[in-house]
Amino acid sequence: MRVLIVEDEIRLADALAQILKENKIMVDVVYDGKDGYEYALTNIYDVIILDLMLPLMNGFEVSKKLRDEKIQTPILILTAKYSTTDKVTGLDCGADDYMTKPFESDELLARLRALTRRHGEIQLNEATFGDLSLNLSTGDLHCKGKSTHLNFKESEILKILMANTGGAITKDDLIVKVWGYDSDATDNNVKAYISFIRKKLNFLGSNVIITALRKMGYRLEEKE
Repeated sequence: MRVLIVEDEIRLADALAQILKENKIMVDVVYDGKDGYEYALTNIYDVIILDLMLPLMNGFEVSKKLRDEKIQTPILILTAKYSTTDKVTGLDCGADDYMTKPFESDELLARLRALTRRHGEIQLNEATFGDLSLNLSTGDLHCKGKSTHLNFKESEILKILMANTGGAITKDDLIVKVWGYDSDATDNNVKAYISFIRKKLNFLGSNVIITALRKMGYRLEEKE
């Protein structure tokens, strides 16, 4: 799971990030609404934890603008504002859940799990393409009775390719979705992991290949 925290109280934001990291959750943190909106537009997050009282753009605006842009990432509002009016406004702006500060970390984690369960495709435990079946929980890739294990980045790249069979995925998109928005990863990192995955496809004897399309990126195809 990858979570975006948008919270202007730096100590709270960093404490939240630490809680999530201790529970094997990937986290990005930003401290104002404008950055939160721009990060969320990348559509790489499973959940957004969003404060309401933010500089540059408040949480209501962030949530509404994301929904207007068809970003459907679940949003959990986390705020010190207790009024029913604020809760209703937040939910009407597109948020999916609401928690008030202070909070218990166990409840926060439970709500994050619930939001990802509701989000549909995140709950699919298996991705398939052609003769391949990828277990999204374990990273095990199966084909014709054989199997091999993919590490986290290999699994994420193949999952993205499997979910976008109608078109190519650019290297820049893969860097953002797999390495993160502020990563120092380059095209060479992507090429290296594509090579690793291709070798594992060959080992399995799969009919699936990863095709590189000039100036477009990569896509999965089946051998004829």
